[in-house]
Amino acid sequence: MIRIGKTNTLTILRQTPPGMFLGDDENEVVLLPNKYIEPEFQVGNQIDVFIYRDSEDRLIATRLKPYAEVNQFAYLNVSEVSKVGAFLDWGLEKDLFVPFKEQKQKMIEGHSYVVYIYIDELTERIVASSKINKFISNEVLKVEQGEEVDLLVYNETDLGFTCVINGMHKGLIYHNDVFTDLAVGDETKGYVKLIREGNLIDLSLQNLGFKHVLSSTEKILEYLNSHDGYLELTDKSSPDLIERRFDMSKSTFKKSIGVLYRQRKVTLHEDGVRLNKQIEGEEIKGV
Repeated sequence: MIRIGKTNTLTILRQTPPGMFLGDDENEVVLLPNKYIEPEFQVGNQIDVFIYRDSEDRLIATRLKPYAEVNQFAYLNVSEVSKVGAFLDWGLEKDLFVPFKEQKQKMIEGHSYVVYIYIDELTERIVASSKINKFISNEVLKVEQGEEVDLLVYNETDLGFTCVINGMHKGLIYHNDVFTDLAVGDETKGYVKLIREGNLIDLSLQNLGFKHVLSSTEKILEYLNSHDGYLELTDKSSPDLIERRFDMSKSTFKKSIGVLYRQRKVTLHEDGVRLNKQIEGEEIKGV
């Protein structure tokens, strides 16, 4: 069955004046207009195409790739606002429609928003919504504490950044756990830091536990090797200075330096940290 709003692998059935007709195993057909036809396309070939509805509401195939497909979240820019809603640039010739009723806040031309793309049951058209909470649920969790996850930041509050987790759940990164630049629309890897009562999820951008310390020690070793084996920071340095240098908390920095010291990879001095001369210049192989 040809899937609307998805990339489909279809077979070229025949060449006609307006383009090539493509089909699937269930004898459904769709037109690929001439402007998307490559010289090497031949009847019988299988090609990947994206299926959507054109301006006349007909199913059409395109070789253009949208920034996201149906049942996915994306951070998209508003190209136009009309009397019926907003239109988003999603990489295709026809913009993606967001009805006013599906706008969490009134969209503004030129601004970008995180949206969920879906097929409207009444019109069977591809539309989007910025009411993200309608499309995610924490009722039944498919993630575990400590697990690495994919995050999409969709809102910032006084507490921190609210994220979509693996395209299905909701979680929060508290401001005091953010040691790098972060903004709405960012996609990044993160970790399930804690699952609280009611399936509320706390997130972290850092590896958890000792794995995080290992990751941080590698970062410090890389810095030492690229700066003549010397780092001017100590356990008395300010948290802000450490955060600016390594995107990590002072607590993590101290633990990491402790690990390197016990492994005899660094020596500690009043003015900073020095790479042990026995390994200075050697290739970093991790800790």
